[in-house]
Amino acid sequence: MRFLTRQAGILSVLAKGSKRPKSKSGGAMDLLSEGQMVFSQPASGAMGTLFEFAETVSHLPLRADAARLNTSLYMIELVGLLLGEGDPHPEAFDLLHNALGRLGDPDAPLGAVLAYFQWRMLRHAGLLGQLSRCVECDEPLEQSVSGRGVLFSSARGGLLCGSCGCSADEKTSVSPAAIRGLAGLEIARGRGGVSLSGDEVMGVNRLLSYHVSYQLGKPLRMARYVIK
Repeated sequence: MRFLTRQAGILSVLAKGSKRPKSKSGGAMDLLSEGQMVFSQPASGAMGTLFEFAETVSHLPLRADAARLNTSLYMIELVGLLLGEGDPHPEAFDLLHNALGRLGDPDAPLGAVLAYFQWRMLRHAGLLGQLSRCVECDEPLEQSVSGRGVLFSSARGGLLCGSCGCSADEKTSVSPAAIRGLAGLEIARGRGGVSLSGDEVMGVNRLLSYHVSYQLGKPLRMARYVIK
C-alpha cells in the first residue's frame, strides 16, 4: 500500500493483518481515507510495515459521487507522480488535504478546485513555469493577447508570444479564457480562494494537464475522466 504522509512523504508499506477483523486498523482501509498510522520506516529502497491505522477522515461524499471521486483520484495521481518516495513535502500534503476537504462540500466548484490545485502543485514542484510574460522575449502578456495570440511551450517553460512561438517545435495554443484564469489564480494565491468562470476553469485545466503530460512523458490515467 502507498500512503502520503505529512512528515515522511510517500511511503510504500506492507499492511500485514490490516484486513483481518481483529486488526487495530479496524478492518479494510477505504480509498481516500485519512488517519493516524503506526509503521516501521526501513532503510532507503525497502518497504516498511504498517502496524496500525486509525481513520480520522473518511471522505465518504467523494466516494459517493463519480465526478468528485474522479477529481480526487486525479489529484492523488498527480501528487504521487510529482513527489519522490520518502521525501517529505508538508505543503503538498496540506494542499491535498484541503483540496479533498473542499471537494466534499456540496457547493464545491469541482473544476475551480482542480485548477487551483494543479496550479499550486506545479508551483510547489518547481514546474509551473512563466505564465504572465513571454518566456523568451519577456513581452507583457497584454500585448501578446491583443496581437498575434499566445502559445504555451512546456519544453521552453512557459507562455510564448506569437513571434517567439513560431520557432518552438513543441507548443499549444492558449485561449484568452485560460490567460484570464491564470491571472486570477495568481491574484488569489495570497487569499487561498479563487473565483473563475466556466471557460476560465476549462482553459486552465486543459493547459495545466497538457503541461503535466509533457513533463511526465505521459498523460495522467484519470485525465480522460476529468479534463474536458
